[in-house]
Amino acid sequence: MSGFFVIEDIGYTMKRDAIDLGTLNVSTLFRKYFVPTLFGMLSMSAVTAVDGIYVGHGIGSDGIAAINICIPLLMLFTGVGLMVGAGVSVVASIHLSRGKIEAARINVSQALLFVTLVGLVPSILMMAYPSGTARLLGASEYLTPLVKEYMLWFIPSLLFQMWCSVCLFIIRLDGAPKLAMMCNVLSALITVVLGYLFIFPLGWGLKGAALAATLGLLIGSVTGLVYLFCFAKTLRPYRVKWSIKSMRLSFRNLGYQCRIGSSALLTEATMAVLMFVGNHMFMKYLGDNGVGAFGIACYYTPFVFMVGNAIAQSAQPIISYNFGLGHRNRVRTTERIALLTAVVCGVVLTAAFSLFPDILVGLFINTENPAARMAIEGFPYFSAAFVFFIFNLTVIGYYQSLEKMRHATVLALLRGFIFLIPSFILLPKAIGAHGIWLALCLSELLTTLTIAIIYGISVLKHKHTSAAN
Repeated sequence: MSGFFVIEDIGYTMKRDAIDLGTLNVSTLFRKYFVPTLFGMLSMSAVTAVDGIYVGHGIGSDGIAAINICIPLLMLFTGVGLMVGAGVSVVASIHLSRGKIEAARINVSQALLFVTLVGLVPSILMMAYPSGTARLLGASEYLTPLVKEYMLWFIPSLLFQMWCSVCLFIIRLDGAPKLAMMCNVLSALITVVLGYLFIFPLGWGLKGAALAATLGLLIGSVTGLVYLFCFAKTLRPYRVKWSIKSMRLSFRNLGYQCRIGSSALLTEATMAVLMFVGNHMFMKYLGDNGVGAFGIACYYTPFVFMVGNAIAQSAQPIISYNFGLGHRNRVRTTERIALLTAVVCGVVLTAAFSLFPDILVGLFINTENPAARMAIEGFPYFSAAFVFFIFNLTVIGYYQSLEKMRHATVLALLRGFIFLIPSFILLPKAIGAHGIWLALCLSELLTTLTIAIIYGISVLKHKHTSAAN
């Protein structure tokens, strides 16, 4: 998730360069921004992978399975944090542009208080009922003790992650983007260093892995909060009023912030659903080792997502700027380049997962492990989705760039919920265990076909309108 913040700063820089966006060769523009964007995103995703490698070699496939069962919680809470952070950033920036500094500060306070309450209440309940939470997330009787061990030290990080997500948006808006990036980098580095220390020399197992992640996020979030409360230039939190009128206005403001940032929550929820439903289906058909195999695949999924996101983010400012100017040819050229890049990247990744699954799996656990054998066999099927996965993310980014949010939202819902859940449920019944690995592919393929239908309808409408005129 950290890469998201890095790229948004890059995107902001591009938007300021209006002359370049409107006149430079589109291929040159796209290449200029895609390369650093891609490497920035992949470098941050690598931190998560390194943590997984520690767990795989220090604890084993059961450790990966236990963590994979818990991760949907982190993604869901991260999504809420990003939703509120993106929303308050927009609302506060509007107030600042109108000189309403106090109103902007009040919105910051409301956002921080909201995510604190949203993070604390479910966290307390999950800490009080860890076994029930583990079972609800898909843990078997064998994995439940391991999930509980990880969860009890991991749950506090959910609140810290939400604080981080909101603070980074506000810190950037306050004029300190480098500090925002440093909060992310500091959190990631601490997690990696402590993860190695706790798992290997100290031998703390899953408790150590969870504690490392929690401490990393704690330090990152505290750094952000200390800046906002003590050093912020403009957006220092303001005292919240508790009158009935003030509370009513607060709820209205928070509702507006959440609507603005809802796409961020939807993106994270899509990945959470993939992992949550996948964990249940792999447990049902392949048992604990199946969840471990799926866990290895899930460590690689963010890399694939980041490639698609990097393509969409790189094309977005070029498309938005030229669309605003009415330069439709440059818009179409940019999208063609982005889609071609998506297909090429998807093919390369699918080839890598199909040809070298043993190497990719071996980075995490010994290839003789039963979970490793399942992953090696399943990776070629799982990677069949990557071309459609990246293509769909690029198209959704295209619609967002044109402010066609209905199209973008519908496609996101289709690929993340409406197609994905039935694919996981029905494919294994139809073709056996391989169907679980192919569920993502079917969901993304159906989304791509929907995109083709939408495009075909728009072309027909355009021809009909042209003929009428």
